[in-house]
Amino acid sequence: MLIIDSKDCENIDKALKKYKKKFEKSKTLLQLRDRQSFTKPSIVRRTQVKKAIYKQLLATGKLD
Repeated sequence: MLIIDSKDCENIDKALKKYKKKFEKSKTLLQLRDRQSFTKPSIVRRTQVKKAIYKQLLATGKLD
C-alpha cells in the first residue's frame, strides 16, 4: 500500500506525480506482469546467466 504525504496547500497534480514516482519505484507493475504466467526456475536461471555473460562482455569490451 502506497501512502503519499501531502500538505493542505499542495496541488493535486503534484500529489499525483509523487504517487506515480512511488508506484514506479516499488515495481508493483513488474511483479504483476511476472505473476501472469509461470516460468520454470531453469528458464529463470538461464536468462540470468545470459544477462551476466552479456554484461561481462560489455565490461571487457569484447562486444561491439
